[in-house]
Amino acid sequence: MSLSRDQIAQRVARELEDGYYVNLGIGIPTLVANYVPDGMEVMLQSENGLLGMGQFPTEAEIDADMINAGKQTVTTVTGASIFSSAESFAMIRGGHVDLTVLGAFEVDQNGNIASYMIPGKLIKGMGGAMDLVAGADNIIVTMTHASKHGESKLLEKCTLPLTGVSCIKKVITDLALLEIKDGAFHLLERAPGISVEEIVEKTAGKLVVPDNVPEMAF
Repeated sequence: MSLSRDQIAQRVARELEDGYYVNLGIGIPTLVANYVPDGMEVMLQSENGLLGMGQFPTEAEIDADMINAGKQTVTTVTGASIFSSAESFAMIRGGHVDLTVLGAFEVDQNGNIASYMIPGKLIKGMGGAMDLVAGADNIIVTMTHASKHGESKLLEKCTLPLTGVSCIKKVITDLALLEIKDGAFHLLERAPGISVEEIVEKTAGKLVVPDNVPEMAF
């Protein structure tokens, strides 16, 4: 069975490391804040001007003025700071973010990402994605493996306008965890109950499959 949005976020959270500064993009990436491992010290950064983002609030904790880049209400952790978006982007462009987690429409086998525009459709737009893909060395994409029509989003070459070039290191979809290197997707893990054959069928780009592909553990 394919992973839920929360399960994708849970798997992303296992890629965090103690001491990391992490930017979470809009959509599935924001859910990662709810799954930071106990005892791990990470500082989550939101491009609208917050460093030290916590989990989503309970009804009693909601502060309408405390929001992330997606305008969702959030909490803060001890030591959090609030600043202008100009200072936030100075952090991003200055290379001070250790890991960025983004959503995408397409990713290809060379690590290119298309995430901001579908011609003829009204999309929220670029936001800070272009700065984020240029400013972080480690970028993970979260997305569905295929469209609702069954068309692969993991391609030989992106068909939509690019947000960034040769910048994506890993992709976590509802079917699998894949690493991008040497011009190919390398299958590392599969979602529980998902066969390697289904992943191969729904991956349009070059896919390297090892002899043994473990299931993700939750």
